[in-house]
Amino acid sequence: MAGVFSAIRPFHPSLLRNEQRATAISPPSISGFGVVPRHPNPSRVRHARLPRHLRASIGSSDSSVAVVAGDSARPPDSLLRLTYLEGNSWLWDVGGVRVLVDPILVGNLDFGIPWLYDAAKRFLKKFQLKDLPELDCLLITQSLDDHCHIKTLKPLSEQRPDICVVATPNAESILSPLFKNITYLEPGQKHEFIGRNGLKVSIEATSGPILGPPWQRPENGYIVRSGESVPSVYYEPHCVYDSPALQKGQADVVITPVVKQMLPSFTLVSGQEDAVRLAKLLKAKFVVVMNNGDLDSKGILSALVKPEGTVQSFKDLISREMPDACVLEPTPGVALNIPATLSVS
Repeated sequence: MAGVFSAIRPFHPSLLRNEQRATAISPPSISGFGVVPRHPNPSRVRHARLPRHLRASIGSSDSSVAVVAGDSARPPDSLLRLTYLEGNSWLWDVGGVRVLVDPILVGNLDFGIPWLYDAAKRFLKKFQLKDLPELDCLLITQSLDDHCHIKTLKPLSEQRPDICVVATPNAESILSPLFKNITYLEPGQKHEFIGRNGLKVSIEATSGPILGPPWQRPENGYIVRSGESVPSVYYEPHCVYDSPALQKGQADVVITPVVKQMLPSFTLVSGQEDAVRLAKLLKAKFVVVMNNGDLDSKGILSALVKPEGTVQSFKDLISREMPDACVLEPTPGVALNIPATLSVS
């Protein structure tokens, strides 16, 4: 790994795939939040073995438009809403506390070298910072541009300089000049904050990938918790983790890539069997599939990374190892609603 990143740093091609094109969806701005029309790939949910009352409440809204951010779309029994913003970006609503994760909302992802690699979102091309709701926390997993996107973070800091930021210490040189209220977490450390609604949220850092020489500090994954009634969430965007450290952990929902992204003789993003092992370690009830390589990309490096495995092959694997787990495939811009009652039979 060190050889790959020392040659092209700060470029980190964790989101590469062969060039693809799709029709853009342009979400208008309505009263401070974005509204995205449904596109032909709605959220797919495997409801097998779910109780009937859960089948009705999990998944996206049944309305003709899906609200990207806003309390009006919250089902009464849903305390966790996960909205995928493509790439590594998410907007989470954790019991009413809004967490923005690894945002890329201004310009393309190009690591400062667009001739080598340049990627755009496929569906949420017009979703912008102004379409975000009020936020409680900014969560940053890694220090490179596909997670810590300076073109997004600089204007975000100008709009919301006092927002609570939780991040890997590797990103300190980028974040400290921009934000005032930052907590840097090493793996194993925790931070608690109070949301605007008075709800306490705990964020625990876990060990992620090492993006550089072996002596470099690992990047972060996170387990986010808020009381007993709100489902807990684990997130790490490379499916790289420290198994012994997670053996005592637990998360109701695991968000992870499941399709590997491969360079010749090198794994950039893991998945498949590793994603199954991760879900088993954390005793997850739900696995949310993350397609962070599904971008419109061009440039010399965009053709080098090849996918290995499919979502279906992952489902086949996990159905044998964890037959009671539910696999969710999010549609960009459409909230997945996870109910408070998480018993699966």
